Formats: sequence, C-alpha cells, structure tokens
Amino acid sequence: MPTPEEVDAQLLGPGGMFEMVEEDVLGERMQVFKQRVPSLRALVERSAGFGDAEYMIFGDRRFTFAQHERAVASVARALREKYGIAKGDRVAILAANCPEWIVAFWATVSLGALAVGLNGWWTADEILYGVGDCQPKLLLADRKRLARLEGASPGVPVVEIESGFDALWNHDLTAPLPDVPIAEDDPVIILYTSGTTGRPKGAVQSHRNVVAFLQTTLYTGIKGLMLAPPPPADAPKMPPTCIFLTNPLFHVSGLHAGAITCLATGTRSVWNVGRYDPAVAMQLIEREQVTNWSGMNTVVQRMLNHPDFGKHDLSSLRAIGGGGAPTSPELQRRMREGFPSIRRGGHLGHGYGSTETTALATLIGGDEWRRFPESVGRPLPTNQLQIRDADGRTLPEGREGEVLVRSPLIMLGYWNRPKETAETILPGRWLRTGDIGRIVDGRLYLASRKRDMILRGSENVYPVEIENRLAEHPDVLEAAVIGVPSEDLGQEVTAVLVLHPGATLDEQAMAAFVAEKLAYYKVPSHWEVRGELPRNATGKVLKHVLTGDAESTFVAE
Repeated sequence: MPTPEEVDAQLLGPGGMFEMVEEDVLGERMQVFKQRVPSLRALVERSAGFGDAEYMIFGDRRFTFAQHERAVASVARALREKYGIAKGDRVAILAANCPEWIVAFWATVSLGALAVGLNGWWTADEILYGVGDCQPKLLLADRKRLARLEGASPGVPVVEIESGFDALWNHDLTAPLPDVPIAEDDPVIILYTSGTTGRPKGAVQSHRNVVAFLQTTLYTGIKGLMLAPPPPADAPKMPPTCIFLTNPLFHVSGLHAGAITCLATGTRSVWNVGRYDPAVAMQLIEREQVTNWSGMNTVVQRMLNHPDFGKHDLSSLRAIGGGGAPTSPELQRRMREGFPSIRRGGHLGHGYGSTETTALATLIGGDEWRRFPESVGRPLPTNQLQIRDADGRTLPEGREGEVLVRSPLIMLGYWNRPKETAETILPGRWLRTGDIGRIVDGRLYLASRKRDMILRGSENVYPVEIENRLAEHPDVLEAAVIGVPSEDLGQEVTAVLVLHPGATLDEQAMAAFVAEKLAYYKVPSHWEVRGELPRNATGKVLKHVLTGDAESTFVAE
C-alpha cells in the first residue's frame, strides 16, 4: 500500500492529475491546480457526455444528464429572450430543493449571470431584505415561499415555479448553450451568510472559486481510493456511486457538494423531498442503493435514534461526510457502529470551511479522524492556514487565536459591502474566519466558531440578530442570546432577558414576536429572566458566563 505522502507526490507533483503551480490570483501569487475547467458552463457542456445516466432524482421525478443539459440550454435562452438576462445580472432563486432550482442555477451561470440562492427558511421580512440587497433582474420562487409575502411585492419580476417554470423548461429544447465569454474571476454565485452585524451578507463567489472547490473535492476522493485497501476476494460487488442529499441548495453543502459535484463527476444524486423524515430516508437509501450521504450531524443522528433504524438494508452506504457543527466523538462512534458498511471499513469524513471559503479549507476522515476525533483536519491542497492574535501577529503552532485562510477558494467579497469585505479579506487575500483555534502537528482544532455563533442543526444562528429583535419588544430592557447543548440539534437557542420593572415573561407571546421577523430556527427554544447581565469592564456581555463555562471576575462599580 502506498503512503499518503507517496500518493500526494503522484497526484500533486509535476505531471500529476492535480499538479499544482503558482499563478496570479487577483493580484496575489498563490498555488493553484494547473489542470482546470475555465468556467461552470464548461461543466454543463461536458456533462452531456454522460448521456442517459441519471443525474438527479426527486421522488418520482428522474432526469438524465442529457435531459438536464437540454433543459439548461432552453431555460438559458428563455431567460435571455423573455427577461433580458445578460452577463453580470442577478437571478434570485427562492425555493425548496427541486429540479427547477438546479436547472435554473445552471442556466443562469451559463449566461455569465449570477445565481443568488436565497434562504428558503426566511420570513417575509428577510426575503424582502435579500431581494432588495441583491437587486435581481428576476426572482424564481415557489408558491409556498411567495405566500409568506402575503401579497407584498418583492419589487422585481417573479416567475412562480409551479405555474411558470415549465414554459422556460420547454422554451426551446434544441437551443445551444450560451457562448458569452466568461472569465475565471467573474462572479457567479451569491449565497447569504449571517454576520455579526445582524443582517445577512451576500458572499460572492467566482467561477475560479467553485472550480477550485471541485478540484479539491475530486483530489480527496481519488486519494481516498488510492489509499483504500483492496476489498476481500469474497466481498459483494458494491453499487456505483450514488449520493443522498439532505442539505438545502442555498447552502454550499447542497449546491457545491451536491448539484455541482455530481454534475462534474457524472454521479447520480438522490434528493430528500420536503421535510426530512428518517423513515423515508432509510427507504430511499435502500431502494436507490445510495453509497454516499452528504448530511449534517442532526439528520444522521435522527436516523440513528429512529425506532426503525436497523430494519432497512443500508449496507450500500459506504461513506458519510458532513460539516458545520463539529461531530462529537460519541456521534462518530455511533455512526461507525450503526451503519454496516462503515463498520466494515467505510469512510467517515468531516470538512471545515464556510461560505466565504467556498465550503472547504480543511478535511479529516477515515483512520485519521478516529485517532484525532476533535480535529477538523489538515488544510487541503492550495489552502494555507494561519493563527493570529488580536494584533494580527502570526502565532506559533499550539497557540490559540483567530483562524485565517488563504487560497483560490476565498470569495471575491461581500455583495455591495466594501467595508465588511476589507475587514474580512486582509492584504495577501488572507480571510479572517472569526473562528478561534490552534494548529497542532499540522491539524486544525477549533476552540469555538465565531465565538458567539450558535450551530443549530444545519443552520448558523448569530445571536445579535435575535438580540436586536428582542430589544424592539416594549417589555425587554436587555437581551442576550446563547446556545445550549441539544442532543438532537447540537445546540438550541436560549434567550436571557432583563425585563422592564413590572413586566412579566409570556414565553409564547415573546416567541411569536421574534417569529414575526425571523426564521423559525432563530426563535429561542428556552427563556430565562435575570435581574442583570454579567459584563466586563468595558460593558460587553460575558456570554461564557451566561453559558456556565466560566464565572464572572468583574464587579460592577
């Protein structure tokens, strides 16, 4: 068996499939993959070669790569001819996972336009904010999400997916794909990520960013195959790769790791439809012979806890990968013991990254994760990591500080937010993640993710947005929002309130007040009333004191 170092030399060295060279990226010299496609449209062009192989399955709706390529070309022509969509325009997509979401995405990016994935769990207030922020030339939305607006106009042309998308799909199925010139560093995707200022920010990714993500993903997959021991002679033949996707398309986990990767590799994708149900998921894995599952910890844990777990044949499932919230050693153990193929040597993996890093910066899996269960892995090829202190000084190995990342995967910036972009992307194109961690023996260990951020299932929840909403309530004097451990979701949202004299807490009414403006997953599950909030000498609320992780050492004067 080759060593990991020998495989890296073969793959990444001169003449290798993933040979790395130094090139100019937005004015900075950095390592890039030498062999790469020039744009996302090139992936659509190549995908037609997979022909009648299945690309995406949504319930009883099944589409081949050839059918998808024809639909993309037709929708692209319709977008141009009916709505004047051209290079640089934005097309916003607001819908549950569905074939139309994916076709609309590929059609938009094939025109050199920007596909904007709006969060499908947003409330009316958040939807109107997102549309107003990115100013799309067209909004493609499903009926359920449009109903949340209760008749309020988003201020842009709208195509309702259920009633209007068929006309785009069948506009001209003989049309060629667009041929407008596209450069590597042209913007292509905007995905919204919550920030510490409260309102979501649109992270703008380029064709280069997404292609670099794809290359790192392919590299890790091929390296894993080269390092895997040969199966026993009497081992049953494994089915071809098929990925089960339970993550939303407005996340990098659903879009990049799902729709984009599957199209580029000719891989069949099976998508969860509607609200996630572990019983239905197990039926799908068994029926479709799913081999890989890209799922967040929450959905995997719900399956392990389901009373029907063990009653379905899940032996085809040979790899589970995730990201977002760290996976506890206990959950890792349960996954290894619960899934037959994982137990017999299948692969578990975990990636660390963000929307700003185009999904990935580090990766860990297999035996390495078993030996270092609290690590999020080593930086992937073309990625560099640094740990810096509060003054921006680079810290030595083992010291804890802010994690910074530099690579061709770093976003272009935040949409129409030059100040926030300059604060986040430093000289040399080093991205401040805001996460706190340390590097030991080349592996990254996170102490916290953006300090106050709450990881509720697959969603990042930033307390300040909820605190700002609570501050609008007439009974609330002060509010602090923290995360508390949850076996099911990883963390749940807790609100600690200081009320005005004479006021009392009505939990249901307060929850309804928050839900008027914020998505359901941001509504606190737990409530607490205190006489005052613990603060430091500068007046900052001590969140670690509220969570019980420390005692306050400050005495109010």
